[in-house]
Amino acid sequence: MGLCLWLSGAGTGLAQSWQAEHLVTADYAEPTDRYPHGVLGDTIEYGALTLHYSAGPAITIRLPQTRVFEDIAPRIVDVDGDQKPEALVIESHANEGARLAIYNGDGLMAATPYIGTRFRWLAPIGTGDLDGDGHVEIAYIDRPHLAKRLRIWRFKDGALQQIADKDGLTNHRIGEDFISGGLRTCAGQPELLTANANWSRIMASTFDGHSITSRDLGPFDKTRLNAALNCE
Repeated sequence: MGLCLWLSGAGTGLAQSWQAEHLVTADYAEPTDRYPHGVLGDTIEYGALTLHYSAGPAITIRLPQTRVFEDIAPRIVDVDGDQKPEALVIESHANEGARLAIYNGDGLMAATPYIGTRFRWLAPIGTGDLDGDGHVEIAYIDRPHLAKRLRIWRFKDGALQQIADKDGLTNHRIGEDFISGGLRTCAGQPELLTANANWSRIMASTFDGHSITSRDLGPFDKTRLNAALNCE
């Protein structure tokens, strides 16, 4: 069974297309325990995603029983540069583990491949034009508890293409209901902030269009990380 889209309201979605509106908020719905991974501290994930546009009915995207949204909250980002944002989410398959996915009012817009193994997860860092080429890049840590690999994907020509990766970085510990670090821009330079593999150092990584370079910002703790995110 594939995705199911549902328009709330009495058919008004046909009269006013979501494509003419802006995505304002998005949230997960239909909590479920059908994928008992528990990486975020409990075994409750979500079976549906609700998109709220600036006008018209909310649109609910319901996943098949083999998939869940294994995430903290949807991220509202503009991945195609049309000034109309989409929802960026973590979606997990019962047998294939997690993937990063982008949804709009029509349903699935683009996605990375699944990791390939049940109970394997990824943790997003940030989204933006990391190298100044005019295209949006999306960065995440692939298996932050195991592989600890930074991956960068570019959205171009309607699809996500992996363009760089680097080992030895992480941003999540099992059981935490938050993801550490993020994307900052200080003096015009986008930097991806994470921890190193053993959580002892704060690392800032940049992408120049070809490769990833990481530098050490000092000892890791929450206060120092928050200060770094604020360019302090």
